[in-house]
Amino acid sequence: MNRVRKYDSVIPLEQRQRISNRYKRITRAINNEFWNLESETKNSFYVGSYGRGTAINTSDIDILVSLPSSLFDSYNNLSGNGQSRLLQTVRSAIKQTYPQSDIRADGQIVKINFSDGILFEILPAFQNYNGTYIYPNTNSGGNWQSTNPKAEQEAMLEKNQLSNGLLVATCQHMRYVRDNHFKSYKLSGIVIDSFVYHAIGNWRFVSSGEGSSESGTYEKVLLNYFNEYAFLWDIISLRAPGSQDEVETKNSVDCLEKVLKHMVG
Repeated sequence: MNRVRKYDSVIPLEQRQRISNRYKRITRAINNEFWNLESETKNSFYVGSYGRGTAINTSDIDILVSLPSSLFDSYNNLSGNGQSRLLQTVRSAIKQTYPQSDIRADGQIVKINFSDGILFEILPAFQNYNGTYIYPNTNSGGNWQSTNPKAEQEAMLEKNQLSNGLLVATCQHMRYVRDNHFKSYKLSGIVIDSFVYHAIGNWRFVSSGEGSSESGTYEKVLLNYFNEYAFLWDIISLRAPGSQDEVETKNSVDCLEKVLKHMVG
C-alpha cells in the first residue's frame, strides 16, 4: 500500500534501549574528556532524523555534543586544520569507551559503526549566545559552519501537531519507500523532512488517523509540489524547517522523485 498512514512502534523497544544506552555512554565519555563531569545526559542531545522524530529503524543516530566555549580559540588558532584535530580528540575520547568499535573522523562528524548495524554520528559543536551552534568542517583545509537543530526540531514538532501527526507519518513513510524500493539511490533524511514540511500545506490526518485521503489526493499534491519547485532547487536551495539552513538537494532529487511517484502509484 503506497498511501501515507501512521506507524506504530517504528523503532522496536529493544533497539531504542540500545540506542539510549549508547547515547549515555558516548555522552559520558565527552563529559569526562571536555567537561570533567560524569554526567550521561548533559551537554548533548539527539539531532538529525532521531531528533526531529522522523527516524525509522534503519535511520542513523545523530548526536550533537556541546563543548566548552573556552576551547574554541585553542582549536581555531592551531596552524593547519584545527578542525581535524578537534575531531580526532573527540574520536579518541569515544574510543576509550568503545575500544573495539569502528570509529572514524569524517568531514564534520565522528562515526561509530556498531557491529549490529546501528550507525552513530557525533557532531562536536560550540554553542553561541543566540542558541545556534558552530561545528568543525575538516574539508578544504578546515573551516567552521553553523547550525540550529533545536529550531528545526521545534518547527517540526509544531507543524506535526497542527497536521495531527501527518507530517511525521509522511516523512517516515517516505523513508520506508526509499529503503524498500530505492535503496541504491541517495535520499537524505533532511531533504525528506524539509520537503514534506514545505509541501504539506494545510493537510492533516482526520481524527481517526487512518489515512490522509481516500483516493491518494494528498500523495498527488506532494508530487505536484515537487514538479512545481524541483527545477528551482539548483538556484534557490531548499530550506530546513525553523533554522532556514540551506539543504543540499543535488544528490537526492532523483530518488525523491522516484519515491513520490511510487507513493502515487
